[in-house]
Amino acid sequence: MPFAPLPKLRAQLVSVSHRLHQNGWVANHDGNLSVRLRGERLLITCTSISKRDVEDASLLVVDMEGKLLEGRGRPFSELELHLAAYRARTEVDAVLHAHPPNATAWGLAGLELGPIAMPEVVVSLGERIPTVPRFLPKDSEGLQRVASLAAQHDAMLLSGNGALTLGVDLTQALLRMELVEHYAKILGTALALGPVAPLSREELDALLDARKKAGLGPRK
Repeated sequence: MPFAPLPKLRAQLVSVSHRLHQNGWVANHDGNLSVRLRGERLLITCTSISKRDVEDASLLVVDMEGKLLEGRGRPFSELELHLAAYRARTEVDAVLHAHPPNATAWGLAGLELGPIAMPEVVVSLGERIPTVPRFLPKDSEGLQRVASLAAQHDAMLLSGNGALTLGVDLTQALLRMELVEHYAKILGTALALGPVAPLSREELDALLDARKKAGLGPRK
């Protein structure tokens, strides 16, 4: 897809950073954001800054190996998570990593966010929201798992480390993070009331077909 003008992308990255903080999905220095630029570069937030305080001057540009090209700060330590997603999906131009409380709790418990029982979740996110087992930053095996799941899924939970969402732009990645957290809250409440019946295979197939026709999901 065409790249948006750089000033617009910079303003949007600042705005989405603030939204993550306003929504209560990050605290302290949690969370990191990136968007793909022309020339195989990424515009990213820097390390050691509250997402509430992100501003244009604090943004960085790095290459696809994580080398700093522009800016005065340091790239965040979890940049490899983003790079793994970009390498797995050429159509992905934005990646968000945050700690929305309900979704993060599912991952912390080592649970996949399921069963998938709402049609909207399938159309927007696919038939699974998987959870990556706990791993430390830069652990090669963990990053390989992220890359493998990113090739097939638009959202995932990271055990003990929040959620990761992918999008063709920052708006889509943000909406996907919003839906992951919303569904985690709904599903947790529903399961406390009783069993939750998953969508049938027939229902899933019909919804996945609608998702494909809408141009959503991984490009095969």
